Amino acid sequence: MTGGSGILVFSDLDGTLLDHTTYSWAPARPALDRLRALGAGLILATSKTAAEVAPLRAELGFPDWPAIVENGGGVLPAGSESVGAASVYPDIRAILRGLPGGFRGFGDMTVAEVARITGLAPEAAARAKRRGFSEPGLWTGTAAAREDFLAAAARIGLHARRGGRFLTLSFGGTKADRMRELIRALAPAHSIALGDAPNDVEMLQAADYGVIVANRAAPPLPTLPGEADGRIRRTKNEGPEGWAAAVSALLDALSTTREPMRHG
Repeated sequence: MTGGSGILVFSDLDGTLLDHTTYSWAPARPALDRLRALGAGLILATSKTAAEVAPLRAELGFPDWPAIVENGGGVLPAGSESVGAASVYPDIRAILRGLPGGFRGFGDMTVAEVARITGLAPEAAARAKRRGFSEPGLWTGTAAAREDFLAAAARIGLHARRGGRFLTLSFGGTKADRMRELIRALAPAHSIALGDAPNDVEMLQAADYGVIVANRAAPPLPTLPGEADGRIRRTKNEGPEGWAAAVSALLDALSTTREPMRHG
């Protein structure tokens, strides 16, 4: 990847650019068209797998930009359908077998079960099970048992992240980590990050401008540093409607003279 100038947008998917229930991004189409017209980049930053992100990235019209997958576990290169790095998923699954019970991960579920709990179509649920760096799942035990489970996982080196739907376990690495790397590589004049869940907070704070997208289906995020001066803002509308309004407002507020960013 080579450097450039312009605007780089990092976006969570579920509950942010995608509707929490329908997974539609249609209301964001005008803002996405505007980003492309400006030569701005869109880097998806999500808990989804590379297998899920590659076709969606192309559908959105940004196939030539990298994407952050599995909550920062890996980066899907521009134009590629796979990360290309060695999978650590079998190691995560092996560790989970030795931890106290109560966590039911995607690896414990059939495609039909993943489809049911996510609302995804069966073919999309199958892509969600093709994991390389993390294991999302549901906690089925008590709150006290969950804390014991998380403590045991941490002692062995597993990190837990709470997203909008699932508890996800990995060997570390965050969306914000990968975001900083990509900003160093692409050198945008302005960076924008949008998200709705606790695992997005670090990314929002690391960007020049952060946007908390409203999601009534998830617990509200606390007030963050930067909200008082407008560096971090909140949307009134949920999902892609809120996303589109926030991106359009930020584009209006930034300089209208930009050179397209170079990427590869």
